[in-house]
Amino acid sequence: MNIKQVNLKKIKPYGDTLDDGKIQFSFTLPVNASDEAKECAKRYLEMLGFSNVIITHMDAMGKGFSFFVAYASADKTIDFTTISVPKATREVWDKHTIVEKVEKELKRNITIVGACIESDAHTVGIDAILNMKGIAGHKGLESYHGFVVYNMGAQVPCEEVIALAKKVNADAILISQIVTQKDIHVANLTKFIELLEAEKLRDKVIVIAGGPRITHELALELGYDAGFSVGTYPEDVATFIVQSLLHKNLK
Repeated sequence: MNIKQVNLKKIKPYGDTLDDGKIQFSFTLPVNASDEAKECAKRYLEMLGFSNVIITHMDAMGKGFSFFVAYASADKTIDFTTISVPKATREVWDKHTIVEKVEKELKRNITIVGACIESDAHTVGIDAILNMKGIAGHKGLESYHGFVVYNMGAQVPCEEVIALAKKVNADAILISQIVTQKDIHVANLTKFIELLEAEKLRDKVIVIAGGPRITHELALELGYDAGFSVGTYPEDVATFIVQSLLHKNLK
């Protein structure tokens, strides 16, 4: 039996068979659900260059809107071997290793201050990393021996975060931004870094940004030490903090 091998230089989406280019779409159009709306959805995907378009589901989304699920085929390929994504850490330690590194190599507690700043009222991200229960079976940093954690919650002014960080002599500050409309997350993250620099604290603390539209690359551009996004667990963040502190001690 001959099994077709993946050509990493010509990657296409996988549906039923290798290289069939099948993609699933879901989107909304600002028109009432109707046969015309369904045909409009089909033609729109065809205009984008997709073939074999099938609208498998249409539903009314209130007055003046309709929701669609569709499948289509893509012809274009991409060279996977040319793709490189900046990452905060190459090697992620487990909780036991992290705690052991802190105890035996750093030999002191790590103090962390975290908050969802300014108008953002969503704590789901910062809680997943800091709270004792963590996320998906991964315990948060509050459960790590040797970690002193201050979770300030949501809608915290930048100035208050910096004030607490100064008061407790924080090793790391974690800033979460969930809301991204009109790039408000970029404005808030920029404001925080500028205030931190004005207080002459930027070089004295590890600063990490997190959120659904945060990448490590964006965080670096904004002046942060690292950025974490969807799929991040507490040990990812803890590893980066401990590795950074150990590296700093070697200088």
